[in-house]
Amino acid sequence: MNPLNESSSKPSVAVIGGGLSGIAAATALCNRDFSVELFEARRQLGGRAGSFVDPQSKDLIDHCQHVSMGCCTNLDDLCRRTKISDLFTTETNLHFFGPLGQPACVTACPWLPCPLHLTGSLFGLRYLSLRERCSIGRTLLHLARQRVPDDRQTFLEWLQQRQQSKRTIDLFWAVILVSALAEGIDQISLQAARKIFVDGFMASRDSYPLQIPNVSLSQIYHDRLLPWLESQDVRIHLNTPVYQITGNRQGISGLWLQDRSQRQFDFYVLAVPWRQVANVCTVELTRSMPGLKHLEQFRSAPITGVHLWFDRPITALRHAVMVGHLSQWLFNRGIHNAQSGHYYQVVISGSRHLAQRQHPEIIKEVRTDLEAMFPEARQAKLLRSKLVTDQHAVFVTPPGHEKFRPGQQTPIENLMLAGDWTRTGWPATMEGAVRSGYLAAEAILQENGRPERVLVDDLPRSWLARWLFVD
Repeated sequence: MNPLNESSSKPSVAVIGGGLSGIAAATALCNRDFSVELFEARRQLGGRAGSFVDPQSKDLIDHCQHVSMGCCTNLDDLCRRTKISDLFTTETNLHFFGPLGQPACVTACPWLPCPLHLTGSLFGLRYLSLRERCSIGRTLLHLARQRVPDDRQTFLEWLQQRQQSKRTIDLFWAVILVSALAEGIDQISLQAARKIFVDGFMASRDSYPLQIPNVSLSQIYHDRLLPWLESQDVRIHLNTPVYQITGNRQGISGLWLQDRSQRQFDFYVLAVPWRQVANVCTVELTRSMPGLKHLEQFRSAPITGVHLWFDRPITALRHAVMVGHLSQWLFNRGIHNAQSGHYYQVVISGSRHLAQRQHPEIIKEVRTDLEAMFPEARQAKLLRSKLVTDQHAVFVTPPGHEKFRPGQQTPIENLMLAGDWTRTGWPATMEGAVRSGYLAAEAILQENGRPERVLVDDLPRSWLARWLFVD
């Protein structure tokens, strides 16, 4: 293998892709005595966690709101390492509104042990009957104690076997899962659903709080994180797509840029979406990696962001979950400037069903949803709106699909994969992306003869959760 800089004794690494997985790999390796270069085809870092300039106001607008939770320990670690934690706000009170606007606050009870700490909040969901709330509680406990020896059952099938009613499915289970995984629960595996509910709400008292960005995603990943990487001697190449990586089963020999120049490194991390792997790898390379043979079966789900600017505030809440409506989450982005107005974003996950609807019709229904939840919205004037759909927002793992996700170490010793679509033990989330980057870094350290754990442990479980739950 040929080092990038013959005068340097540091092993060289090319990270191809500047999304969260590539950023995580570069962050882990630059602090472990590697010479790292990152190649990103776009003009800014962040991948799907990105922003665009609104042509009317010139404001930075996120393509879609991104949030994380306390259980996302590796994403939290990345934020602390790169000194961007201050750009997120922790929300320990989660605000739900029922179909008729009934408010409910989900927050931990200070004197109940985990996993009972959210029991009071469950019983505070007054838009569900007492019988329905008790049924949900019993089913949550059963889910935590459920072993999943295989991954062939949908979560809907499992719920129906537990006699969950259509109302509890529509007004509780689907509310959480569609928001988290952007897919209907008739397509979500039992394994993925269990991960969300157990790790996100039941395993630790600190799992459920939201981490919400308080600036645009571009300001986080491009304006703040990029300079930090450069301060750690990571060379960033923006607007520089990699045309192809070449080599054979014995190793990658180099990468070609679109200007047809070639670069050589000791190690390569391919951190691109699964749809782009075949475009970057030669046919010979793809055939050398049996773990990639199922990529054609992979699919993704869309998420739609509805951006709204009003002439006045419609709520002081920073977020709200709207149950039983087309609108799922509302995020209050504040006021950018006097011309823009008060800016809110409504998120609709798993929005495949919107493909045949006209934008004005969707925006009108979203406006109706907001007026049902927040009386102030009825008097507010909608200054303007924008609807943005990312058709490939989330990688989907239906039942039986988990075994097809490739690991980070490929049969080619100096080539590693990263991305939320690789095998991380997590669904397609920001946490899954960071974990994949950390695992790719671990694989490189192993190949370099310096095995080291990079991945951060999950939050510790309470004594009661350890006794009740099944791993």
